[in-house]
This record gives sequence, C-alpha cells and structure tokens, in this order.
Amino acid sequence: MSVAEEAVAVWERRLRAPISFLPEWSPSAPDHCVYASNEGGVWQLYAWEPSTGERRQVTDSVVGVIDGAPTLDGKGILWFEDETGDESGRWAVQLFSGGETRAFLEGVPDGWNEGLAQAPGIVAAGISDLEGFAIHVSLGGGPAVELYRSAEAVRIGSADEYGFCRGGLSADGSLLCLEHAEHGDLIHPALRVIDPRSGMTVGEQLDPGMSVVAKCWAPGQGDQRLAFDHEREGQARPAVWDLSTGERRDFQLDLAGEVRVMDWWPDGSALLLKHLVEGRHRLLRFELATGELKIVSTEPGVIWNARVRPDDQVWLLYEQGHRQRRVVDDSGAEVLPLHGEPSPAGREYQSWHFVNPQGQRVHGFYVTPDDSGGPFPVMMFVHGGPTWLDLDRWQPEVQAFVDVGFAVGLVNYRGSTGYGSEWRDALIGNIGGPELEDVNAGLRDLVERGIADPERAVIAGYSWGGYVTLLELGKHPDLWVCGVAGVPVGDYEAGYEDLSPLLQAYDRALLGSAPSDVPELMRDRNPINFADAVRAPVFFMIGENDSRCPYRQAMLYVEKLAARDHPHDVYVFPTGHSPFDVDEKARQIDKILDFLDRHVPGIRTEV
Repeated sequence: MSVAEEAVAVWERRLRAPISFLPEWSPSAPDHCVYASNEGGVWQLYAWEPSTGERRQVTDSVVGVIDGAPTLDGKGILWFEDETGDESGRWAVQLFSGGETRAFLEGVPDGWNEGLAQAPGIVAAGISDLEGFAIHVSLGGGPAVELYRSAEAVRIGSADEYGFCRGGLSADGSLLCLEHAEHGDLIHPALRVIDPRSGMTVGEQLDPGMSVVAKCWAPGQGDQRLAFDHEREGQARPAVWDLSTGERRDFQLDLAGEVRVMDWWPDGSALLLKHLVEGRHRLLRFELATGELKIVSTEPGVIWNARVRPDDQVWLLYEQGHRQRRVVDDSGAEVLPLHGEPSPAGREYQSWHFVNPQGQRVHGFYVTPDDSGGPFPVMMFVHGGPTWLDLDRWQPEVQAFVDVGFAVGLVNYRGSTGYGSEWRDALIGNIGGPELEDVNAGLRDLVERGIADPERAVIAGYSWGGYVTLLELGKHPDLWVCGVAGVPVGDYEAGYEDLSPLLQAYDRALLGSAPSDVPELMRDRNPINFADAVRAPVFFMIGENDSRCPYRQAMLYVEKLAARDHPHDVYVFPTGHSPFDVDEKARQIDKILDFLDRHVPGIRTEV
C-alpha cells in the first residue's frame, strides 16, 4: 500500500468509526434510553436498556435523525422527522418495544422544530413557519392547541439541548419556560415563564444586551426552581430562579472562562456545571447550600453533554482532538460501546495564542502532520456560527487534511463564543471584518513560527466559515493558493430571503436589521460583491435543501465565477446543511482532497 493509500485509508477509518450522542432518558423510566448514532452508516435513533444491554435501531430515515427522546413514561420514542434535510418536519412516535410509527401531537402543523417538553398530563411543542413562531400544548393526550404566537423568535426553554428538553416544563407541569427574542435580539435571548394552561405570564428574566438561557428545572414534583445561564459578569455563569418566590440567585464563582449549567443532582441539592477554558472542558459539582465546588471529570477535553443518573453517577459525551467521541461515566469507564471498529488516533491539537492587529490576544489550536517543525502547507480552517468556537474536539476531516501533509490552523476569531460576551458580540453590526483580521493574523503567526509555508496557504470553512472563505478570496486574493467553501454564504442579501424563520431572526440581531436595511455594510461585507477579484481556484460544496445557507444564494456566487470562466469545482449534495450519511461525508472529503491535490504542491495524496 502506498503512502497516499495509507493516508486515505486512515482518514476513512476515522470517519467511519461509530460515534453517538449522549443517551436520553425520562426521569420516570431511566432504564429506557434513546440515543442517536451513525453506527449503521446513517445517523439514526436507537432504543437501549442499560440494565440488559439490549438495543435496537428505531428509525430508518434516508436523511438521518439526530433529535429524539423517550416519552415521559418510557413506553415510547419521539423524534423530529425531516424528509429532505431542510430541518423542517413533524414529530413522530413509536413504541419503545417497536411497531408502527405514527404522528405525534395532533394539531401541530409542520414546520421547524423549536423544542418539545413533557410533564405529567401535558406536552408542549414549539414550531416555526413562514407565519412566525407558535407554542402548542396538549393536555391529557388530547389534540394540541395553539397557546402562544409571536412574530419574533420564541422557543421552548433549552430547545438547543435536543432530546428531553428539561428547561421547558417544570417537573409537575405547572409552569412552562419560553426562551424568546420579543425584545428584538436573538443573540441575547430572554426568558418568560407562563402558565401552560392559561398562557398567563408568571415571571420574566431579561438582562438587556446580555444572554439568559434556560437549562433545566429542579427534578422534584412541586419544585419551582429553574436553573439557567446568564452573562452579568461578562461570561456565562449559573443562576437559579425560584418561581414560587420570584427570587433569582446568581452564583459568584472565582473561575476563569465560562461556566454553564448541565443538570441537577436528583435530590435537588447540587448542580452539575460545565467549565470551559480555552477550548477544553471539565465538569464540576456545585453545592447550592454551601457554594462548594468539586471536580467531577479530570482529563481535559471536550464534553458535549452530561447528565446525572438516578444513582448519582454522571454520564458524559467526551472527546479530544486526537481521540474519538465516547459516552463515559465520571470514572472514565465507557458506558455505551458501539458496534464497529474503533478509530485510529489522530494528531494532538496544540493550544495557541497570537496577537491580532487590534493588539488583542486571540486563542485557537493548530495541528501539524509531524514533529519536524515545518514549514508545511497550511490550511486555515474557519469555524461556523459565527457564535460557535473551535474546541479540542474530534474532527476526522481535520485529521484527513493533516494526514496528507497540512498544518491546520483553527482560530477563535472575534465573534466566537467561549471567551466572554464582549468577544462574541464584536461582530454585531460589523460582520466580515474582525474575522478576516484575526484569521490572517493567525496565518502570519504560523508563518513566523516556521510552521506554515505562505506560498501554500489554503482558506477553508463551512457555513459561516464558508462566508469568511469567500470574503478572504475576494478581499485578500494574494494570500491563498486555493479555497474550500462548504455550504457557504455567497450572497448574503439573497440568502436571507430563503432562511428558516429562526435564522432570519438571528441575522436581524447580528446585523441590527434585515440585510436590505444595511446597504453600506452589505456593500463591503457581502462576498458576491468581491467575486470578480477572486484569483485562486475555489471548491464549493452546497446542500440542495439547506435552510441555513440556502442553495440559491450559493449558486448565484458560483454563477458569477462561471461567467468569467474562473476555475472552480462545485459539488451539490441532496440534503441540507450537513449530511448525516457517512458515505456522503466520505464522498465530500474525497472530492476536497482531490481538489487540494490538484492545486497545492507537495501534499501526499493522489485521490
């Protein structure tokens, strides 16, 4: 086997090694777990009984399914069914033991999922469509009725957590928390707790210019304490709001970085917290009565999710940049072994700091193909979001680029989360400027360190990273030998028209208004306006049914390059923003490696 064949074999083995999300369970039936995994080749839901080890595949979706949960009694499995990949659809249900799949929640229209919450005798569901946002409630198993509607974004509390939304309905179902942007700012959401039967407001939490995010209600029946994250200290911090008294307790923690709530201990005496510092997490137990903090997990890495089991054991979804994702307990023991070959290890991520043109310290990671020191061909791989961040996380795609000889730079540019609210909010009204300054400063730093060869620099990224990629190619054409734009924003103004309602609300918060209302910003920060200045070859990967970075606007950019016969490759895949099919993902990486092989001298692949 040649070096190139070995490299390809290794990246594909990494990609195909099975991973999962953290299993979900109902407090009423903790032995009936539901998890999503790609162990069958496409992400699907599985039913699992930890006590016996018995498991079965539940869904068989062509698109794939990643969002599911058990019913409150544990006798059924719920999931959101998306038939095209545009992320809109409906809720479905099947018995935990198997059988016919049927529609769940009669009366709820199709749309985009804005969360589902369950409590005894009541279910609440959030749905958005082209008419706006609505909350529907079903009582006693009856048809759902619309309880709440808004033109601005409204979601069930903790909808972003997927699965069993524990920040929606209180344990006894007497209160429902909504996360909303009715003040016009989805980047800084507020909370409203209502009576889920009458719709009357019980309480509000609004910190102007700061984010307030629901996490989970206390587990005891009749306990009206809601744990949430706030930003009054400039970083995410935990708080508890007691709706029975109206008291809000913000906990002062002498810790650098952000601290977020993950769960309650079953007796309601302590919170499970996730502490993030420079792209790595650890778990903490916080005693509410004394304020004592205890470390739960010891090895640094990335913890996507964590929950406390009824026996006080903590389960967590854990990974590192060079080690694949696993479900483990707080002792480090694997909880959910998956069917399939484990992944070969990758190269370790190196934590990295440099200074941007504003004199600010920027953090990120870089990965090199070996320890020789370089210089290597370099790929600046820009994360999406922009309210997201690069972590010390498992990315088979990054390791594939490293395998063929690239040093990969991962920059947490201004606009990234994890470094305080001021850093995250730096892009509000100023998109497409700070990101480029910080990415380019990172490239210069890697060149100065001798790691990167400036004559073989590639710019790449997905989603917002694709937006930055196209802006870089048009505004800094001399820096890059080629670019890879995955599901990119190519024409910002045209794209807004085709976005899902939640993404439109996000754009309005990010820009200060709709794109058409900020023409000066669009003139300078819309990639299509600089397409004629692009000199490097470009690879495009575009989702046919993408509701986040829509197909039409991306193709408008492609057509502008094609009109002047500029070298470019286009690969269109048949689903949405991200494929849940491992074969499809392998095809995409294969095509990217082929493109890089044709345009970057000296890399080690012949795909």
